[in-house]
Amino acid sequence: MIFASDNWAGASDKVMAALTTAARAGGRAYGGDDLSRGVEERLSALFEREVAVFFVGTGTAANTLGVSHFARPGGVVLCHRHAHINTDEAGGIEALGGCKLAGIDGRDGKYTADALAARLEQFPPGSVHHGQPVLASISQLTELGTVYTADEIAAIATIARNRGMAIHMDGARFAGAAAHLGVAPADLTWRAGVDVLSLGGTKTGCIAAEAVVFFDPARAADFAYRRQRTGHGFSKAWFIAAQFTAWLDDGHWLDLARHANAMGARLAAAIRSSGRARLAVEPAANEIFAILPEDVAARLRAEGAVFHPWSVETLAPEDRPSDGETLVRLITSFQTTAEAVDEFADRLAA
Repeated sequence: MIFASDNWAGASDKVMAALTTAARAGGRAYGGDDLSRGVEERLSALFEREVAVFFVGTGTAANTLGVSHFARPGGVVLCHRHAHINTDEAGGIEALGGCKLAGIDGRDGKYTADALAARLEQFPPGSVHHGQPVLASISQLTELGTVYTADEIAAIATIARNRGMAIHMDGARFAGAAAHLGVAPADLTWRAGVDVLSLGGTKTGCIAAEAVVFFDPARAADFAYRRQRTGHGFSKAWFIAAQFTAWLDDGHWLDLARHANAMGARLAAAIRSSGRARLAVEPAANEIFAILPEDVAARLRAEGAVFHPWSVETLAPEDRPSDGETLVRLITSFQTTAEAVDEFADRLAA
């Protein structure tokens, strides 16, 4: 009953097989190998336009490098108040980009175009007394397991474009969002106005495979230098490329995400019907946020369930736990079994 994080999951058999083959084959260093070039071609086909792709080893590196590429001293990056880049990445964007992160409030981990417009009013154009906005970032999935639709992204992008800002998407769980929405990856990214995507494979079947994807290669000028300067230019880049190759083959990335989402839906259904717990947010994919009686949460942990407590500040006041209750996060993965979910459900209902 491990529902701590999809970071706790291993790697898919297909990804492991591809790594074994790559280990025997080797290749040109620093991305000059055929596999690395092939992934860029595959992602260009997936997103239905030419893209520039840069491998990194962690999601934090992808976000920090992707966002700071558009930053400048005194620049302001807008994001949800509880976005991962704002709360969990050790100020990496501010340290590397010399910019300031400014949070936006929004229910269920999302902010709206209207909320962005209102926040931008606090940064008047041309004012020498205020930082100037350079980029808006959205998370897909969000930190509360919800998704932005293509129309919602496009509305946010329109507001940002009117201020000359770029759009970044933290796609650590992009696969889960794409699987849930069932739309073309292009519709969730550049067609909706996204300039740069942090594409995550690690949470969906890979070991350490993340990529910064630019939807206009011309805007990626000098990015390779920035990546190298921060220590993320992998000499044996084919090990990341091999993972992405297997991940993309025959829609494997979506199959892995669909399984995780299906287990998330099964877990959410168990919580709804338990009579002992309730959902704090209606889940879209594999992140489940639930409110449990404190004694029930303690008993479940004692019986082997693994999940994390979560800050009630992420919820609207009217949605927060009452006295004697606690907010928890449970995450399913491509390795989660129906048996594990059903065992949790039985113990919760007992």
